[in-house]
Amino acid sequence: MESFALSVNGVSATEPADTLEPTDTHNPFEGPLKSVAPWNYTFLACLMFVVTSLSLSENFTVMLVTLRYKQLRKPLNYIIVNLSVADFLVSLIGGTISFLTNAKGYFFLGNWACVLEGFAVTYFGIVALWSLAILAFERFFVICRPLKDVRLGGKHAALGILFVWVFSFIWTIPPVLGWSSYTVSKIGTTCEPNWYSAERSDHTFIITFFTTCFILPLGVIIVSYGKLMQKLKKVSNSHGRLGNARKPDREVARMVIVMIIAFMIGWTPYAAFSITVTAWPTVNIDPRLAAAPAFFSKTAAVYNPIIYVFMNKQFRKCLIQMFKGGNANLDSTHINQTSDRGAATAESHMGEMSTIAARVPLSSACNMDRTEEEDEREAEDEKPKENDGGTNQLPMTENKVCPL
Repeated sequence: MESFALSVNGVSATEPADTLEPTDTHNPFEGPLKSVAPWNYTFLACLMFVVTSLSLSENFTVMLVTLRYKQLRKPLNYIIVNLSVADFLVSLIGGTISFLTNAKGYFFLGNWACVLEGFAVTYFGIVALWSLAILAFERFFVICRPLKDVRLGGKHAALGILFVWVFSFIWTIPPVLGWSSYTVSKIGTTCEPNWYSAERSDHTFIITFFTTCFILPLGVIIVSYGKLMQKLKKVSNSHGRLGNARKPDREVARMVIVMIIAFMIGWTPYAAFSITVTAWPTVNIDPRLAAAPAFFSKTAAVYNPIIYVFMNKQFRKCLIQMFKGGNANLDSTHINQTSDRGAATAESHMGEMSTIAARVPLSSACNMDRTEEEDEREAEDEKPKENDGGTNQLPMTENKVCPL
């Protein structure tokens, strides 16, 4: 009696082949699904070629520009580069394998490549997700300063990156070691965690994995950006006498909304699908529909660099300078208008905020580290000027020069 040697489309490795349902007898390592027209695989192959090419080029550009210009090598940028590294590896391994298997129409590379793709895409994908969460927390930490005397430094950024890689590894290596498994998806050209298993141990892994690798990072993102918006709104209200007082709220709000929507669009369908098939492993889903969330989540590697890097004024200037053939030791005044005057203050505060300065206008960025008491004193001091019809202008010390 013939038996499968491994889990295929959620079927246990010890289950005899002649007891399977007719739709489950297909072996994705031997040929394509007969129920799926060849043009579907061709379309997926073309899609993966475009996504992989864009992701590799964009993320490689991020790493290259950061390596070339030392002005970008600041603590707050470490996690952005880490995000690009993770997205680059997702596309290099997962995207390339997926392109080849879809071009062939089935997973012709065998079981070893299936486990490799499943682990690599899951591991680097979770690293990218947690990188987004750490990035959100760092922005909250720099602007809101919950610990008044603690500044974000290289050591803190390095610890955040170390946490991301170690924590992600802890929750993606178990299927390789025997707690659940990485198996071929229903369409037969990609590999993923075994969402379809009815085993209790597999269910416990999926629930734990979903909680630690989706719910937690999403919670960090929402809480961090929520606190950030509250801080910006308070600053805007404190200096509401300026004509553009609401501009910081609007600009940062748009950026925050784009970040959260991008996160949700990229990963919520895949998370919802995995929970659905875990709760009801016998549910009958068309293979093409079942494949859509996994393929869609891989597009996150394309738009992550656009949202988190290319919308940053500092990075754009370095990128333009690099394509123009500029000197790698570009004068910092062309990149970041934080001058050498008051170097201690500028380095400790504005140096950390160089990455987000483009999204936080002048009036907010310069006053983020002011206490509420200072704001109130300043408002009281300026009341006579307002009554006399004087010009409304925020005082700024010479050692706090903001980026343009």
